[in-house]
Amino acid sequence: MRQFVLIGHDIPTEPDFSLDDLAGGAGRLDALCRSITAAFVTSHGIREAVRVHLVAQDELTVTFDGSDLRRLNPDERSTAALVRTALEHRDEAIGALPAEPSPGIEVYRRGFEGTLEEIAADGPVVHLHEDGEAVVDVGADALEDGIFVLSDHHDFTAEEAGLLETVADRRLRLGPELLHADQAITVAHHFLDTDGYERF
Repeated sequence: MRQFVLIGHDIPTEPDFSLDDLAGGAGRLDALCRSITAAFVTSHGIREAVRVHLVAQDELTVTFDGSDLRRLNPDERSTAALVRTALEHRDEAIGALPAEPSPGIEVYRRGFEGTLEEIAADGPVVHLHEDGEAVVDVGADALEDGIFVLSDHHDFTAEEAGLLETVADRRLRLGPELLHADQAITVAHHFLDTDGYERF
């Protein structure tokens, strides 16, 4: 199982946003939707052994599970519609119990720290960062069942960075160029799919 934690600093926590203004009024939800689809969508298929945790303003987490996920299409608008539907059910999430608005999607009343605490035992927590160790020097075996943590168009806050220093098992960079989060997810998948570029 590969997991990706996406921090959305500005995205709505209420479902009252327009699908026609994802880049503006929805706090760059467009970019985060590209990351969600990059995590799951393949040519004519979907990665079932993947989970994505979208953290909205450190208040709510929307979790997508590829083994049960339905109606995920490779476009920002339809993915944003799934997020909006999830937020419409936020009041049904009580304590540690999630709301389950549609197959493969759950909404939790927890932020970044709570999400990491819940999933950290599933595998190594990997902080993707431009100043990290080169992924090729680590190898794919060390990243099996990896939990990759990425921020949106903002840098990690000081609090988030401090938490990652405590929780993350590794701080890695995927290449010499800075990448958007969706690109980083694609590269991470490719690195692991090929056993560290050893199998094609």
